[in-house]
Amino acid sequence: MVWNDALALCKRSEKLPSNGDLQKLFITQAKKTEEREWLSLVSNIPLQQSVADLGIAYKNYFDSLKGKRKGKKLGSPKFKKKTNQQSARFRIGGFSIKGKCVYLTKIGNLEPVWSRELPSEPSSVTVIKDCGNRYFLSFVVDIEPIQIGAKNQSIGIDLGIKTFAFMSNGEKAESPSYTKLDCKVRKLQKKLARQQKESNRRNKTRIRIAKTHNKIADTRKDFLHKLSTKVVSENQTIILEDLNVSGLVKNPKLSRVISLQGWREFRTFCESKSQKYQREFVVVSRWEPTSQTCSECGYRWGKLDLKVRSVQCLNCGTEHDRDENAAKNINKACTEPSRSVGMGNRHDSKRTQRQSKTITVTHQSMKRQESPLL
Repeated sequence: MVWNDALALCKRSEKLPSNGDLQKLFITQAKKTEEREWLSLVSNIPLQQSVADLGIAYKNYFDSLKGKRKGKKLGSPKFKKKTNQQSARFRIGGFSIKGKCVYLTKIGNLEPVWSRELPSEPSSVTVIKDCGNRYFLSFVVDIEPIQIGAKNQSIGIDLGIKTFAFMSNGEKAESPSYTKLDCKVRKLQKKLARQQKESNRRNKTRIRIAKTHNKIADTRKDFLHKLSTKVVSENQTIILEDLNVSGLVKNPKLSRVISLQGWREFRTFCESKSQKYQREFVVVSRWEPTSQTCSECGYRWGKLDLKVRSVQCLNCGTEHDRDENAAKNINKACTEPSRSVGMGNRHDSKRTQRQSKTITVTHQSMKRQESPLL
């Protein structure tokens, strides 16, 4: 509510008000009115943090317009809905941990189900309520890198749809099936569209849809966490391809399937865990012809249709599985850069003329991490 009130004033004003003025107007003075007197029942810390978050959102928006912020252009801050995810962040002084209980100011003691022990003292805690009416506590803690020996020197990973990940060492990782849950979501969404707005039945259907989405997200996240932990703990160098996911999802036949896979989320997990376990994380340029080049001799045969799953090299006669060959080329793009470009036919001249770069993500000695607990 404080966010929406402050945002409404910012949109009406010609000059953006300061955080102090917004806090004074929509927290201190608002508590004296009948409509907002219930703000006195909650702690001031999450209310002040909400105004501070609005200021950060506007700063990121202006930096994006000026080109100071990398990535896609950000839109202006939007109003929040009660039906969407809600959160309240408590800084030091607004919470404390006593044994297995968490005390929050003006809320009391909570006994969460701890997913794991905190590695250090938290600097803040965020109470999160998702669309399925589930509550979480997310702690911000400082973690130290862990030194664990690696079995292999490097590994290249090719991401796909039917087989989620094909490793350069020949291993495969099959993605869980989301078909039944996805069909259930579609069915419930059709039911939701026929129901009257603001009705109780529509609200119940909305919650069912949110819970089904949570099942899909939890299943995917569990799979990606286990796979990324296995890959990072066993290999010293992890090499992935820089996929243009935003461009791939524009394909109307594959957009829904690609969105369910979580390729970007897997890359994020591998990158963060590489910093934790002191591994080297490398991203190969998307213009590398990994599926168009023989991994044995380097001969380039050109583009292949997606339905072609195996190919025989015209130069050396070796028969390759499409995904395994791509994974080996991804690995060689870092370990043997002289052989990664390929030889032979070059049908895609525009792309080969571009600068193909391999990006290495630098290590960090210490990282701030959010540890969500249910």
